[in-house]
Amino acid sequence: MPSSFNRWLNLTLPNILHLLGIFVSALVVNRILRAITNLLIKHAASQTRAAQVREQQTRTLAGVLYGAASRVIWGVALLTALPEFGINVTPVATLAGLASLALGFGAQNLVRDLITGFYIILEDQYVVGDTIQFADYAGRVEHLTLRRTVLRDARGALVTIANGEIRTVSNLSRDWSQAFVDVSLAPECPIEKTMQALETAAAALRGDPAWSQTLVDGPRILGVQSFDRSSSTVRLQVRTPPTRQDEVARELRRRIQVEFQKQGIPISSVQRIELASVSHSSQEAGQPEAAG
Repeated sequence: MPSSFNRWLNLTLPNILHLLGIFVSALVVNRILRAITNLLIKHAASQTRAAQVREQQTRTLAGVLYGAASRVIWGVALLTALPEFGINVTPVATLAGLASLALGFGAQNLVRDLITGFYIILEDQYVVGDTIQFADYAGRVEHLTLRRTVLRDARGALVTIANGEIRTVSNLSRDWSQAFVDVSLAPECPIEKTMQALETAAAALRGDPAWSQTLVDGPRILGVQSFDRSSSTVRLQVRTPPTRQDEVARELRRRIQVEFQKQGIPISSVQRIELASVSHSSQEAGQPEAAG
């Protein structure tokens, strides 16, 4: 029994050493790859939004490249290790080639996902941490690869979207966000008194130190949006840092209601009617009044 065990040990020890060498080599190459991809990350030199976005973009790109290259390294290591188990690599490689050819005809969607994912990252359409909207889905990007985008929606659910399905996407985390608040008034309300009350509420919000940091522009009164026999509607506009428009709009509605109650102005309804995130180029293309 001992002699039989010794013969088995003598036969397999070189194989074990070879397998160990393959594993260590793959691990070292993987570590080197991690160090190289980390060099792609441009750490933010300041706390500005542009610097933070650039760091997140390069971090996402580095993670995608590392993940793809790491799989290739371990795949090569596995093929190199197979002969140590008595498996001929040539038939395996031939079968793998045929399987790849067969899968190629059925993997058109996968290729489309990978190409689209590459352009999403290359063109900086969005990165991990951005809030985006695609079709009926909206949420914070929690994971991004070349193949898929994973969102955390308002319900807390994780929504997985194949990148190839994304044709038009709205990024709500760039530059600034915007909200419109409509105030519907009874026909008998004096319009000038109403305008003064709205300006008082807007000025109070702008002058509050607790809220001034959440304002990019406004709140401003755009004017009478519509009127008929039953009511007239006055629209206000406010711009905030990205994704802060909801809380600012709620606070603005509260202050309008308090001010109207002080001055005895009846309210038909005050509601948030629109949410938008506009790029800097769009801001230059049109004036704020055109947004209404």
